[in-house]
Amino acid sequence: MRRIVFATGNQGKLKEVREILSGLDVEVVSMKDAGYDIPIDENGTSFAENALIKARAVAGVSHEMTMADDSGLVVDALGGEPGIYSARYMGENTSYHIKNQNIIDRLRGVSEEKRTARFVCAIACVFPDGCELTSEAAFEGSIGHEERGENGFGYDPIFYLPERGCYSAELDPEEKNAISHRGKALRLMREKLQTLESEGKL
Repeated sequence: MRRIVFATGNQGKLKEVREILSGLDVEVVSMKDAGYDIPIDENGTSFAENALIKARAVAGVSHEMTMADDSGLVVDALGGEPGIYSARYMGENTSYHIKNQNIIDRLRGVSEEKRTARFVCAIACVFPDGCELTSEAAFEGSIGHEERGENGFGYDPIFYLPERGCYSAELDPEEKNAISHRGKALRLMREKLQTLESEGKL
């Protein structure tokens, strides 16, 4: 079984990745569990650029198949904020409860039709031979007026899904993986990897 080193320390994210890639004959481990702890300067201007920066950096020291994602919340009424700075918004060590409340406060008085937002996720996979694959997908919704739900992480508690009448953090993991930005992007990546696997290149 081949191993994929995923460039994250987020256990919630790692769990999602493992569940979605479970159909492949690969073992997914975090960069921390694999013993790699390197500083990565995410200085890209898009989600895809940042995902590639992370995957290339870890692949450069691991010499293993390495995958990374860059994802974030894009709020239209805030000019696209927090966007690619979602994890660093208001400081990396600031709790998401505080970040979420700040976004809710900034949208106070904004009409429902203008509270549109989306999660975007880009996945990058870098192979030891330098081959690179990318995929990207979005998850449409709006910003709610309060935090709700115990599932998910990050901005999930304020991301409202009008067509389902609930918040992202109220979805069970299986349902969320079926429709989320990361779920969609990972399935696109899985299809690419399955093609390589069927061709004997994986």
